[in-house]
Amino acid sequence: MTELQKYIHQQLSISPTDCQKVSELFRMEAVQKGDYFLQSGKYCNKLTFIQDGILRIYTNMEDKEVTQWIATKGYFLTDVHSFLYRYPSRFTMQALTDTALYTIDYEEYLLLGKLVPKWNEFEKMFIGKCFVMLENRVLDLISLSSEKRYEKLLTQQPELFEQVPLQYLASMLGMTPETFSRIRKKLPS
Repeated sequence: MTELQKYIHQQLSISPTDCQKVSELFRMEAVQKGDYFLQSGKYCNKLTFIQDGILRIYTNMEDKEVTQWIATKGYFLTDVHSFLYRYPSRFTMQALTDTALYTIDYEEYLLLGKLVPKWNEFEKMFIGKCFVMLENRVLDLISLSSEKRYEKLLTQQPELFEQVPLQYLASMLGMTPETFSRIRKKLPS
């Protein structure tokens, strides 16, 4: 059973046969370190499961890039606004490491509900999970100090501090690289 099948099976508790039907619509895709999976202004036509690697999701502001999220192994990823509502993407997705993905195109994605009735339940869970993650990020940004946000990320995803350029983590946490560096020096390793 692939990582994708394990994830779908765990989240949906669907039969191995249905898991197979779903996973057969996904295709393996590789993105080399530094290459782009999606560029802003283009349509996001894929729902992606990260088999291995790290993708940075960011947007360009007038004077800087702002990291929206760092996506890692074992997570689904898409630009929901672009994928579901067919708008040009506001985000760029770039591989920070060599990355292996399972992807499904939008047209094949539409078939999933017909092939596997429980897929609609999974889709609700996926969108709900995205919403909860967004709510938690907004709450953290408005209620936690920079130090607490840093500590929370370090506790939840310590591997990012070894694999991701620190300026991207700083941006994702809503702070300048200088603030991030000052907090890093202040806190015990």
